[in-house]
Amino acid sequence: MIQGDLAPDFSLSDQNGKQIRLSQIVTNGPVVLFFYPVAMSTGCTKETCHFRDLHGEFVALGAQPLGISMDTVDKQAQFTVANGLNYPLLSDPDGAVAEAYGVKRSLDLLKVRRATFVIGRDQKILKVINSEINMNKHANEALSVLSQQ
Repeated sequence: MIQGDLAPDFSLSDQNGKQIRLSQIVTNGPVVLFFYPVAMSTGCTKETCHFRDLHGEFVALGAQPLGISMDTVDKQAQFTVANGLNYPLLSDPDGAVAEAYGVKRSLDLLKVRRATFVIGRDQKILKVINSEINMNKHANEALSVLSQQ
């Protein structure tokens, strides 16, 4: 997936078991969909907490952060509680959504690449952000893109 592509639609359960469909929530404003390899790991905790800490700025821009990994709903719920997260974490247990977005890895312990997709109300990808080592880059760049809209 690259900038300008139509973001693949999906419906997944969040950490509370609620179904979230991309095509429905983008009608409320842009979505910042960030894939992370595994809940409870050091890097993923840092990244998700950075999104948590900037949540007010996303809301002020009308945007909705959504985290997504191949972890189970239960593990996403534990991760949310452990870190006081204030946005949905989606469970993609078979990696179908990760594969649709081109971030699923085949033979790696880390099942997905760390990548963020800023998706506009028209469901088009405004920006793709990639970084495996800079955990703050994803939220910071997403806010920069959204503030220019």
